[in-house]
Amino acid sequence: MKRVVYPGTFDPITNGHIDLVQRAAKLFDTVIVAVASSRSKQPLFSLDERVDLCQSTLSHIENIEVCGFDCLLKDLVEQKGAYGVVRGLRAVSDFEYEFQLANMNRALDPSMESLFLTPAEHLSYISSSLVREIAMLGGDVSKFVPLKVEQALADKKKAK
Repeated sequence: MKRVVYPGTFDPITNGHIDLVQRAAKLFDTVIVAVASSRSKQPLFSLDERVDLCQSTLSHIENIEVCGFDCLLKDLVEQKGAYGVVRGLRAVSDFEYEFQLANMNRALDPSMESLFLTPAEHLSYISSSLVREIAMLGGDVSKFVPLKVEQALADKKKAK
């Protein structure tokens, strides 16, 4: 059985992320959506909130599991018995960073593979950081995230 980890901060999960999970779910028996703690990034949503948002927005996909993690990615891949990781490439600018990560992961664990998927063209410009900024400034993010995420962003804005 081929399992793959799709790691990210998912702060918040976007329609672009969901598109990549759906694409990966067609290629692998199980896609493990791994929500990184990412304390250094100071996420808007807590780890538990991000895991909950991922679980609820991905519940229509049968062959996924969602977990939070706060360890080396190579250790999570090993713990989950996964083949490697899948990452999204939105633009050429993503490639250099993702290439560096893939090589570092391979240096830590030579058996760990990195696979890259591209989102649908109409989703390729969406990023969590842009969505957060638009939402916190009162803009409409309904085209970029599921309704539950849009509501969670509105709640965060009200709380600030």
